[in-house]
Amino acid sequence: MENSEHSGRKQTATERRRRELLEAAERIVLRDGPEASMNAIAAEAGITKPILYRHFGDKGGLYRALAVRHTDALLDNLRAALDAPVLRRDRVEATLDAYLVAIETRPQVYRFLMHPADQENGAESGFDVGRHSAPLLRRLGEELAKVIADRLDLGPDGAERARVWGHGIVGMMHAAGDWWLRERPCSREQLVQHLTDLLWGQLATVEDLANGPGF
Repeated sequence: MENSEHSGRKQTATERRRRELLEAAERIVLRDGPEASMNAIAAEAGITKPILYRHFGDKGGLYRALAVRHTDALLDNLRAALDAPVLRRDRVEATLDAYLVAIETRPQVYRFLMHPADQENGAESGFDVGRHSAPLLRRLGEELAKVIADRLDLGPDGAERARVWGHGIVGMMHAAGDWWLRERPCSREQLVQHLTDLLWGQLATVEDLANGPGF
């Protein structure tokens, strides 16, 4: 019994320390974006780099832990938007906006998760952010597919359709959001409206310049 209690206390202390280290890493990422280094994170946490490696293994391990932390928070916001007691189009708008708000309010975190640092730093660390960002997007796609399947009656092939829609919507949000964050060609509200129009089937209703309605 005592061993079990001791093990539980040790696990709790380890989890608390890991959370503190992730919070320190997040502060550095918010400051430095993709250039955040293990040295800077260790200094911020008041520890040596070997201790940081002991908790996360390498920068890839730290990246994955931060990705889970932020993906969990984003998914909570997306689910809340999809569950809002409003018209379906308004829910679509709120879901798109939740994603864009996340990358707009914490652009350095987004860049750390989605874009590699300069080639020199990447070569030194052996860390390829692009290799790690794909699983993050796949997880978002799968989780959104579950939400869609749980909330919409998509018929006998609903599970397959929900996965296609989930990954398709995430791909659209990621590509459009990445471009928008770099160029800022319009307001966030305008981008949400344009993307909602696309998802809402507006492509089928606009007139083709050469052949009339449709393509």
